[in-house]
Amino acid sequence: MATYFADTYAMVEYFKGNSGYTKYFEKHSIITSRLNLMELYYWTLKDEGEELAEKYFQSFLSDAVGFDDSTIKNAMKFRLANRGKSLSYVDSIGYQAALENNVKFLTGDRAFAGMPNVEHVK
Repeated sequence: MATYFADTYAMVEYFKGNSGYTKYFEKHSIITSRLNLMELYYWTLKDEGEELAEKYFQSFLSDAVGFDDSTIKNAMKFRLANRGKSLSYVDSIGYQAALENNVKFLTGDRAFAGMPNVEHVK
């Protein structure tokens, strides 16, 4: 069973019922970050309400990995090197965290399509 770092895009699509993400969330291990959970909470709170936002947040909280100062610095170097792709701070940190945890970055964000170490799903 493989492990993937799920970005917010992937989690939102999974919860919206996008079947392309089902196998990743139900047949593999998922890790993410608290920053991605923050984004997921906001999206769900805005569109679905606090009760569901809390449920989704809690469902991945034990899978959240931490990161240190070097992760932040390397993520910002990555973001700068790819500045034409409109990568967010959270996505850049997530991508770097995936690299450091030796797992693929799971996303549907087109900015990451074709990048190394990315599992891009529409």
